[in-house]
Amino acid sequence: MSLTMRTVERSEKLGRLDNDACWSAVERRDRAADGTFVYSVRTTGVYCRPSCAARLPRRENVAFHQTCTDAERAGFRPCKRCRPNASTLAEVHAGAVARACRLIEEAEEAPSLEALARAAGMSRFYFHRVFKAVTGVTPKAYAAGHRGKRVREELSSGESVTEAIYGAGFNSNGRFYAAAPGLLGMTPTQFRSGGSGNVIRFAVGECSLGAILVAATAKGVCAIEFGNDPEMLVRALQDRFPRAQLLGGDKAFERLVAEVVGFVEAPGRGLDLPLDIRGTAFQQQVWKAIRDIPAGSTASYRDLAKRIGAPKAVRAVAQACGANAIAVAIPCHRVVRTDGSTSGYRWGVERKRALLDREKAA
Repeated sequence: MSLTMRTVERSEKLGRLDNDACWSAVERRDRAADGTFVYSVRTTGVYCRPSCAARLPRRENVAFHQTCTDAERAGFRPCKRCRPNASTLAEVHAGAVARACRLIEEAEEAPSLEALARAAGMSRFYFHRVFKAVTGVTPKAYAAGHRGKRVREELSSGESVTEAIYGAGFNSNGRFYAAAPGLLGMTPTQFRSGGSGNVIRFAVGECSLGAILVAATAKGVCAIEFGNDPEMLVRALQDRFPRAQLLGGDKAFERLVAEVVGFVEAPGRGLDLPLDIRGTAFQQQVWKAIRDIPAGSTASYRDLAKRIGAPKAVRAVAQACGANAIAVAIPCHRVVRTDGSTSGYRWGVERKRALLDREKAA
C-alpha cells in the first residue's frame, strides 16, 4: 500500500478526507483508492472513482466525498464511464469466488474447474487466475483443504474411516490415504482415536520470555509454545492429542529444547530444526514464505500475500500467522502491519517486540 493510500485511510478513520492525498490518487488514477472516496467535478456535474479514465479535470473544479451518497446529496450524478456506484471488478471477482467456494463446500464430490468457471461466467483459465488471486490457493487445493476439514470433522464425530473418506468427497481410498499425512499429520485411525499410537516427546524449559514448551513427533518438531504457566502448556498439548503417548524428553531431547531457548536468547546463532508442519495448503504456503524472511528483517501481511501470489488475501494471511503453533522456527513474529507496527501475535505482542528487538541487535 502506498504512503498516499495509508494517509487516505487514516484520514477516513478520523471522519475526514485528506484532499492532497486524494488528489494525488486521482492524478495517478490509482485503482487501490477505489472504494475509499469519490471525487466530483463542478463543471460537468458528475462524480467518479479515483481510477476513472476520463480526462483529468482542473484541480480547482474538484471536490472529494467519502461515499457515493455524499456526492449525490451534493447534487452530482454518477459518471457513466467509471460507474462509481456500481460494484468494482474486485468486488465482482470476490463475489464470484465466494459463490464458487460455496459450490465446493456443498458438493458431494469436488466440482470440476470447468463447472466452477461456467458457474462464475468466466473461462477456465481466467477463473483459475481470479480464484487464486482472491484466496491464495487454486480451486483444486481449496477443494482438497475443504475435504480434509470434512474428514477431520467426520472422524472426530465417530464415523468409521471408510465412511469418513467417502463422506468427505474422496472417491477412492488410495487417493485419501496418499493425502492423509498432510491433512491429518498421522494415520486416519490414529487421528480418530485422538492420536492413539502416536509418540510425542516434549519438554518444558524456561527463558527470559517465560515458559517454553517444545514437542516433536518422529517426523520433527510439531510445537514450540510460549506461556506463563508450564502446566497450562502441557495441558494444552494433552488436549490436542488426548490419546497420544506423551513422553517427557530425555537428555537428547532436552538438548533440543536448550537449542530453541538459546535461539530465543541470542537469535544470531540461527535455528535449523526438522519440522512436522500440519495445516491447510494455504497455511503451509504462508508458513513457507514466513520461513524465508531473514532474521532481523520484517515483512507485512500484504507483502506475504503478494509473495505467495495472492495479493488480495491479506486477512487470510494474518489468520494463517495466528494458526501457527511452532514459534520462532516458523518466525511469524517477523510479520508486521503495513506501517511497521507490531500486532496479532499468538503468544503476546510484548514477546513479539522482544524477539524483533533481539534479532535487530544480533
